[in-house]
Amino acid sequence: MSDPVHVLVTGSSRGIGAAVFGGLKARGARVVGHGRRDGPEAVGADLAQAEAPGVLWRAALERLDGRIDVLINNAGVFEAIAPDSPDETWREAWERTLRINLLASADLSRLALLHWQAGGRPGRIVNIASRAAYRGDSPAHWHYAASKAGMIGMTKSMARGYARDGILAFAICPGFVMTGMAEDYLASRGGEALLQDIPLGRVADPEEVASAAVYLALDAPPSMTGAVLDINGASFVR
Repeated sequence: MSDPVHVLVTGSSRGIGAAVFGGLKARGARVVGHGRRDGPEAVGADLAQAEAPGVLWRAALERLDGRIDVLINNAGVFEAIAPDSPDETWREAWERTLRINLLASADLSRLALLHWQAGGRPGRIVNIASRAAYRGDSPAHWHYAASKAGMIGMTKSMARGYARDGILAFAICPGFVMTGMAEDYLASRGGEALLQDIPLGRVADPEEVASAAVYLALDAPPSMTGAVLDINGASFVR
């Protein structure tokens, strides 16, 4: 029996992350998740804190007997901030979103890269970005779109820089996904009216995004490195 793939999934307590965690487990992978609190299958870490990615990585590495083969950066926040907010409030919102959505992913990706290079092993990174990386978002979510565009630039840079080492990087750009985060936003923007912008007529299920993430983590051929997969019901096509 072959040794199972060892995977770290951030933001695995609900929504897309929970579906990815379950999909990987169903395929026989050893998976450590991440949430705000420690649990039997998850490491607790607040990614709004600069030191948290390192703490999370080391704890996950210990739980997985010193080897991680795949990193899936899924944790993120989607919090509105109006441009006419007070200066300090505006800056705090940008710093929090960039810290959680982009900088934590960059820190974890760097640790993964160094881990694989030190061991002379291949590895894979799957970044859960967003349709907003390409088409932008609402006037209250510039920071969110910017953070996800940064994830795409990071993914492509890693793919180009480390493919010869067997280190592969992929990204997924969902549109709306039926998670608690999206449900609140859909309700605030009129729900059914917003769905008219999606030719498929509905938002994606977390399992649809998870199926792509599991494929990229376990099955995608190496020549796909650098690929960005859209899952948005044709609401944005490139």
